[in-house]
Amino acid sequence: MSDPEAVQPLTRLVDLPGRGTTRVWECAGPGGAETLMLIHGVTFTAELNWSRVFAPLARQYRVVAADLRGHGDGIRAGSRFRLEDCADDIAALAGVLDIPRFVAVGYSMGGMVAQLLYQRHAPVLSGLVLCSTATNVVGSPVEKLAALALPTMSAAIRWNPILQLVGAEVLGTGLLGHIDDPATASWARAQMGRTTLATAVSAVQAVCGFSSDHWIGSVDVPAAVIVTARDLIVPASSQRELARAIPGASVHEVDAEHGMCLNAPQLFASALLEASSSVVPAPARQDGLLRRAGVRRRAGLAARALAAGAGLPAGTGLPAAPGPPAATELPAGTELPAGTDLAAAPERPAGTDPAAGTDLAAGTERPAQNGRPDR
Repeated sequence: MSDPEAVQPLTRLVDLPGRGTTRVWECAGPGGAETLMLIHGVTFTAELNWSRVFAPLARQYRVVAADLRGHGDGIRAGSRFRLEDCADDIAALAGVLDIPRFVAVGYSMGGMVAQLLYQRHAPVLSGLVLCSTATNVVGSPVEKLAALALPTMSAAIRWNPILQLVGAEVLGTGLLGHIDDPATASWARAQMGRTTLATAVSAVQAVCGFSSDHWIGSVDVPAAVIVTARDLIVPASSQRELARAIPGASVHEVDAEHGMCLNAPQLFASALLEASSSVVPAPARQDGLLRRAGVRRRAGLAARALAAGAGLPAGTGLPAAPGPPAATELPAGTELPAGTDLAAAPERPAGTDPAAGTDLAAGTERPAQNGRPDR
């Protein structure tokens, strides 16, 4: 029997005029709910970073996550990766999806992109949730890696065409740290392999060059900082400094490492919900939850009415509907009218698994995901 509370994402390719096309994951959430715009980390994809928290977040919020440029199915990065371009892409995506304001939720590098969204596009932000990130990475293991290894690696990629085909998992697995579950580790490597090593090197260099020290104190939207206390990539001390620099920011400390999104998804979801609730005004959350409860109540009344009309004994439950797919693929360029209930979109044919390699919408083959675990 399917779980009536399960929330499944839709995924589609969205064109950002003048910028390019990127893959977007969406969960409609309750009617009238605040939008969380999830921004992933370096070498990750939106699916890798956020897929295990889509469902719990979407019970209270509309959730949108896109592949950043150069990552996964994101916009082509060009010769140089810039965090500012990523921030501008997210703002453009909000315009295309008719989202006037949103809470930017950034993880690691995505947290830096979220900070830049405030600096460059403050009117579209209603809040910030910054996870495992900092105002800069000076003195961190990431900076030391960049100083010692990346110049040589970058030169090798330029001179050796074969290395231009190598995936980012070579670099990403080191940044992510140990993944406890072998199946999850295999799936993560396959996801990171969809980003080139050249883009990953350029992205890490952009991260090392980032600093918001001189302007982060001007943030005037509600903000929350999730601190991963055992983080070996972005030191917890740097994360706490970020929280202290933002006026009124709430701090949500978690006993976890940088790879919490994969190794401890339930802990990750709990921290995200707590941080988001500190940023989103209570009336907005309550309105969305009441709308959702009303839908469930109407559905229950309808089921009882149908049962009565069919002459079934009182209390008889109707057969459960088949469970939803892992994600519904919409054709590239599909435009959804404002207010469209994403959950009502057509399901994939039974027995298909896009993660295994088939893009059902376009009929084209995707790279196999090698042992991707069930979410």
